[in-house]
Amino acid sequence: MVESSDVRRRLVAVFAADVEGYSRLMGADEVGTLKALTERRAILDKAIADHSGRIANTAGDSVLAEFGSAVDAVQCAVEAQAALAEANAGLSSDKRINFRIGIHVGDVMVRAGDLFGDGVNIAARLQALAQPGGVCVSGETYGQVRKVLPIAFTDLGAQQVKNIEEPVRTYAATGLGETVGVVAIRSEEIFKPLSLPDKPSIAVLPFQNMSGDPEQEYFADGMVEDIITALSRFKWLFVIARNSTFTYKGRSVDIRKVGRELGVRYVLEGSVRKATERVRITAQLIDAETSAHIWADRYDRAVDDIFALQDEITLSTVAAIEPSVRQAEIERAKRKRPENLDAYDLVLRATPLVDTGMPEGASQAVPLLERALLLEPNYALAHGQTAFCNEILYLRAGRREDNRRAAIRHAHIAVALGPDDAPALVYAAIAIGLVEHNRTLAQETFEAALAISPSAAWAYSWGALILGWGGEAERAIDWGERGIRLSPLDPWITAALHGICMGHFLRGRYEDAAVAAQRAIRSKPGFSVSHMFLAAALAKLGRMEDAKAAAERVIQLQPNFSSTGQCSAIGCVPVLAGPLIEAMRASGLPE
Repeated sequence: MVESSDVRRRLVAVFAADVEGYSRLMGADEVGTLKALTERRAILDKAIADHSGRIANTAGDSVLAEFGSAVDAVQCAVEAQAALAEANAGLSSDKRINFRIGIHVGDVMVRAGDLFGDGVNIAARLQALAQPGGVCVSGETYGQVRKVLPIAFTDLGAQQVKNIEEPVRTYAATGLGETVGVVAIRSEEIFKPLSLPDKPSIAVLPFQNMSGDPEQEYFADGMVEDIITALSRFKWLFVIARNSTFTYKGRSVDIRKVGRELGVRYVLEGSVRKATERVRITAQLIDAETSAHIWADRYDRAVDDIFALQDEITLSTVAAIEPSVRQAEIERAKRKRPENLDAYDLVLRATPLVDTGMPEGASQAVPLLERALLLEPNYALAHGQTAFCNEILYLRAGRREDNRRAAIRHAHIAVALGPDDAPALVYAAIAIGLVEHNRTLAQETFEAALAISPSAAWAYSWGALILGWGGEAERAIDWGERGIRLSPLDPWITAALHGICMGHFLRGRYEDAAVAAQRAIRSKPGFSVSHMFLAAALAKLGRMEDAKAAAERVIQLQPNFSSTGQCSAIGCVPVLAGPLIEAMRASGLPE
């Protein structure tokens, strides 16, 4: 007697297949049918193994298998039917071995490797509903694959099937070819190119294990899964699910073909190699349409803590991918005709102007953002960028009250509309912290952005700057260093360096403050505030000639600059404002 403890339950994709008209075929030619069935089973069994399935039960002409993923099960079924149809090509109709396949996602009981329960029964009933050479799936299965696999389905409605109390919603895969007088379409023809989504799209392929060490296989797969999860947090990015990209595991791929099959513009691929106590990881981001390399990097690390290493590489990779994809999309938008621009394109065109951080760029960006908001009033990122532009215009172009009010209004709208949009939250937090002077809310908003996307380097960088103006020296330095570590080539590394500069200035480490200011100038030479910080730090060091040269550059970039006006407008705390204004005055900057 089998004890209940020997039975386990799990949720799987159940795959049921059998041969149409098997008894008739056996009656006509027993030996020939058995030989042909053996050949066809080899094709089917290989397809199941290739898609990570497990054959649970077999009986004569039937096969029952389980898959951990509905996508794997359906893709296996479609590719298997194409290969089986090819094997049947040229045979007369009375000699063909045609399988019917049914797939259902449901709870099953597992005992000694065999599958039991309603999940199995439903898959078997779906198989009976399928046409010879065809595939039928349940509504549960269809729901999991319809947006992932480029396969067309026909809705057959709710079917009442034997021994199942509730009707089963049924869908038939189409385009697989008929079984009489027609050779089925090959799998590469079934997977027709998908149209690209209306936002940038990316697929992360399994990283290749170059070392042959199974432990590195788990490490690489885990890292790729983490990268996919992290990228999925960017609302503006369309990310293909793991179940689809992992179907390419262990296969040599053509990036352009992957792009067509998955309907994506960008593909990330990489490799892992372990040597003694070190791991080398390479990653590269490729434009699937042109095969052009957009970004590539290599990580060479000691294996002290494999999970900490996995986290570090994931964060570093995602932090580099996000701005790389955004820049590629900006370049793409620039090539579009003005009359064809939608709200997303308008925001992309505005982004490099916004990110100058100076009034001239902000003034050019605002009309583009206003057009975007006319087309899409609830566009959180457009509101966030509009808030940032008005913050720039308020602080560096005359401190007009209408700019201050607009910055605060659009910032709060961005927070309300974009609780899951990290870039929108960062732009909003900047305006809330620098213009509204609500540093507590700004900090909460930065932290909300980081909760959505732990690799959002901008949140750390701008958070550092606002912590600096708030007089929190050590936290400003810590956040600034985190931002730089996550994205060392980020265009707004400038903000992180400002936070670090203020932290050192507050602690009297003026040489370190000057170094941070000089690095900020190298990252964004036309940003007046960087030269302001350098002038102040050099004045504190007694290097008056260099300090005066830096002060002159501030006035060139921002003719209306005022030391006290700057600190007042930004809400600088007295513990920093006093020595900073004194140093700026000594450098020759107007009070």
